[in-house]
Amino acid sequence: METVFSGIQPSGELHLGNYLGAVRTWVELQKSYRCFYCIVDYHAITQPYEPAEMPRRVREMAIDLLACGIDPERATLFVQSAVPEHTELAWALASVTPFGELGRMTQFKDKSEHHPDNINAGLFTYPVLQAADILLYGATRVPVGEDQRQHLELAREIVRRFNRRFGETFPEPQPLLSTVPRLKGLDGSAKMSKSKGNTLSITEPEAQVRAKIKVALTDPQRLRRNDPGRPEVCGIFTLHQCFSSAERIAWIDANCRSAVLGCVDCKKELADRVVEHFAPIRERLAALRARPDDLADVLATGKRRAGEIARPYS
Repeated sequence: METVFSGIQPSGELHLGNYLGAVRTWVELQKSYRCFYCIVDYHAITQPYEPAEMPRRVREMAIDLLACGIDPERATLFVQSAVPEHTELAWALASVTPFGELGRMTQFKDKSEHHPDNINAGLFTYPVLQAADILLYGATRVPVGEDQRQHLELAREIVRRFNRRFGETFPEPQPLLSTVPRLKGLDGSAKMSKSKGNTLSITEPEAQVRAKIKVALTDPQRLRRNDPGRPEVCGIFTLHQCFSSAERIAWIDANCRSAVLGCVDCKKELADRVVEHFAPIRERLAALRARPDDLADVLATGKRRAGEIARPYS
């Protein structure tokens, strides 16, 4: 069985973009792979944050992941900072990582441009720690979207350089490319973001879910009910591809183009599907929050399992 590693920052509440872009895939992967899923709190501190809030954010993310279907009997769920070998290996890997390669990382350039007051060394060396996260567990597969593919390619280059210098130590991780369509924010912007308020939390009440979807942007050229639509540019249609059956998606596509289906009805149907999908997850969330000792046991077990594998590299 091949090994998969993936991580997620403790951003507080899990939102629709996180869930569709990563977590739902993780749930499926644990059926066929030996999976290590990490809450990467060290990565999170490269951005401005309130230190007193971080423990709560970590706990909330762990609860969300379990409620969404991560099974601690089939996957190892743990917190990055609980396994010190992550930062220890990152220092060793930094010695074989070219400075110029880090400077070419698109995410570093983007974050530096949009947050010029927070260009820190941790942000610059972020991909090195990310490589250490993956390599500690001998991961051969890493689920990635296009925005993380460059980081994985750098991790593969780091492996080659490290193995040439010190002997065969790590396998080269291969990408498991996401099949999830590129998700637009509910406001029509290029990406869902909690900071922009253009997404949904998986914990939001039904009324709020329906209200947000009701005012979400659709095809901007479809101004009247009888105007034919263009599903390929509509964020609501993209979300239908994630929540509706293949037959229903085909029906929506055809009837949107012919103006048989209006945007109001299309959004109402999507809201029904989203509410239905997340109802059992919200029930599991409530049950997990009522049993905090269970969460502590899961994370303690994950720390032990991850530590046993990581320790030989310390």
